[in-house]
Amino acid sequence: MAPPDNDVLWARSLHCTLGGTQALSGVSVGVREGEILAVTGPRGSGKTTLLRCLSGELLAQQGEVWFNSSPVHTLPAARRERLRRERFGWIGPDADLVPELTAWENAALPLMLRGVPHRAARTAAGEWLDRLDIGACARTRPHGLTRSQRQRTAIARALAAGPSVLFADEPTAALHRADGTQVLRTLAAAARSHGITVLLATHDGEVAALADRTVTLLDGRRAGSVPPASGAEGVAACSLSV
Repeated sequence: MAPPDNDVLWARSLHCTLGGTQALSGVSVGVREGEILAVTGPRGSGKTTLLRCLSGELLAQQGEVWFNSSPVHTLPAARRERLRRERFGWIGPDADLVPELTAWENAALPLMLRGVPHRAARTAAGEWLDRLDIGACARTRPHGLTRSQRQRTAIARALAAGPSVLFADEPTAALHRADGTQVLRTLAAAARSHGITVLLATHDGEVAALADRTVTLLDGRRAGSVPPASGAEGVAACSLSV
């Protein structure tokens, strides 16, 4: 079965076992281009595993994953790594910055690893740091940044590379609620203004309300796909200029 033409990401019947535990049991999902899709569910429901499978980081034991109508699940490891580097972005619950590098160097690192000239990479990184309100911290190393500033730097790193799809796995879990809400709204607005598809894993209903649509997992199975309860307000709240 071919994936739908309007789905930038499409997965069918994913089964994945990790450490002897069934993390995914027959999960299927499609994500439209430019959509923000929230993947919700309690801790241990399979959210991170699903994102890892969709991004090509992890291969499911059974099932298919397609990106832009091309199979990901059959690609060799080197080509999946190239796909993640050039087309996908990833933000985790921790910033995972390189401690020896400044904020702008961390944000520019994926571009420089891709071979983008130093000046162009620095300009792109600086623009995103400015949009995320931490341009003044560009020359500061991670140990001199607050937790929020480190996470914003990680978001700038993901966005500066110009991904087609951004995977955000509990990206504000380590932040205070007010700080996390502001960061998420900025991320959502940036994604919408640049047509970036976002998969946002969260167990927080208020976070999920920022998405266009919600898919819920329970014990590794898809429990349903419904619009978030406050979706209208969530979309409106994202109409910030970035």
